[in-house]
Amino acid sequence: MAELELSVLERQCLRQRLPDRDAMTAATRAWAERRNASVQRIDWQFTTADARTKLRRLYPAFAG
Repeated sequence: MAELELSVLERQCLRQRLPDRDAMTAATRAWAERRNASVQRIDWQFTTADARTKLRRLYPAFAG
């Protein structure tokens, strides 16, 4: 999730030319307030079963 939000931040806010650190701080703060107010949801497509198939060595199945 963090990587997704950082990507959105970069595309929506940080691609513009900002003159100094204070301007960057103000722009990112305003972006975060708008983003939080809009309550964006993430629709996960990658399930645990998919992970077990694709990343077999990292997600071992336990017999129980």
